[in-house]
Amino acid sequence: MSQKQMKEAFVSNLNGTSVLEITQGLCFPAFCILCRGFLIIFSQHLYSFSHTWKTRFFIDFVVLILPLVATLTIWASFILLELLTVIIFGAGLFYQIYRRRTCYARVPVQKILEKFFTISLESEYIPAISCFRVINSVFTAIAILAVDFPLFPRRFAKTELYGTGAMDFGVGGFVFGTAMVCLEIRGNDYIKGSRFCYFTKSLYAVWPLVFLGIGRLVIIKSIGYQEHLTEYGVHWNFFFTIIVVRVVTSLLLIIFPLNKSWIVALSITVLYQLALDFTPLKRLILYGTDGSGTRVGLLNANREGIISSLGYVAIHMAGVQTGLYVLKNRSHIKDLIKVACCLLLAAISLFISLYIVQVNVEAVSRRMANLAFCIWIVASSLILLSSLLLGDIILSFAKFLIKGALVPCSWKLTQSPGTNKKYSESLVPEAERKEPSLCLITALNRKQLIFFLLSNITTGLINLMVDTLHSGTLWALFVLNLYMFTNCLITYILYLQDKTIKFW
Repeated sequence: MSQKQMKEAFVSNLNGTSVLEITQGLCFPAFCILCRGFLIIFSQHLYSFSHTWKTRFFIDFVVLILPLVATLTIWASFILLELLTVIIFGAGLFYQIYRRRTCYARVPVQKILEKFFTISLESEYIPAISCFRVINSVFTAIAILAVDFPLFPRRFAKTELYGTGAMDFGVGGFVFGTAMVCLEIRGNDYIKGSRFCYFTKSLYAVWPLVFLGIGRLVIIKSIGYQEHLTEYGVHWNFFFTIIVVRVVTSLLLIIFPLNKSWIVALSITVLYQLALDFTPLKRLILYGTDGSGTRVGLLNANREGIISSLGYVAIHMAGVQTGLYVLKNRSHIKDLIKVACCLLLAAISLFISLYIVQVNVEAVSRRMANLAFCIWIVASSLILLSSLLLGDIILSFAKFLIKGALVPCSWKLTQSPGTNKKYSESLVPEAERKEPSLCLITALNRKQLIFFLLSNITTGLINLMVDTLHSGTLWALFVLNLYMFTNCLITYILYLQDKTIKFW
């Protein structure tokens, strides 16, 4: 076998892992982000430690990136232990912050909570949504390179036909995260009747993705880079899927109201699953038009990528509904608690539905993006998002206890109308109002496309220069951490210099 064939075989015919293990892995970075907030409060406001852009980058990289690299490699078999460790560490930090609080120092905890529940929130972005997008981007960036090393557990790689792999969530999570901040949700005048304007903007926004998709195709074919043929097909790639999803969902949102997106998502997934079960569609995806796996013709060559786009359209519509719900309920701490609880209940309901569907209909299949796959992606996304929202609430309470606490990419606290105005001014320090949010999370969120392109380019270069299949553990860890450090640092510097690539 050639080196290319060996690398292709290394990532093929895999069956994934359990839904529970992936869910545990998704909750881990949410706790890391919470601990990061506690560390910043503890170091800056209790020990007067000054944070420059360099120290903030270092803290974010050590607390967020390195643990995720370890989780996907050497700590992969100890995810539950990692969760318990970070929870205990975070609880210890929170206890120290509570003990040394500078606000309400002699007030009982019940009274403190009563005052905390009167607090309002303000932020340019929803921190939990920003963190959701960043976590998915970082997981994807690590996995696309780590999967080529023996250090990466094969159960985390993309599945061949049925099953749930950590990398399977990456593609669906990206679509869901993008949907939560799509133009239709962010546009204040969308509901007032200018929907066609947003559709034209969407069409304009996808043309650069056409060049990126074609560019990736040309480069991959010209250098003979390894490919997983049954992932999208011969010519198709994820850029083309994003294009189809963006155009189709923009059309759907012209026809249907934003607040009915969940009905559209449910209708698409159910009808698509019925088509898979009662028409030759499933046979077409798996074996082509002649039933023998032919790749002759555009449809046969790219059947997985083209047909599975229907499932991603449904995931996008579910993401639109979620983003709309979260954005409408974010001005008050009580609203945030309600939103987090509702999302958590929705996620639990979907996981129950997933079990029923897998037992009675069909197992999860990323290759077909079937009903079970869509339910799994949305349920897992809601678990991650609700975990981040609950973390935001706890972090806001910690900030509430320390006067002038400043944590980048978190809610700013303001006093509700009718309360003490003098105190309300002290809740949000002047530095936080004027100073830009200098942190790696904000940089990766604002420059997501740059980070994604950097990760793909450097992954390709490393695969061309390094024999990943025969790399030892220490060498693989060194390469992965250097790769992530380089990509994060370049993205961070470009963010500080306000350099961007943005299509929507």
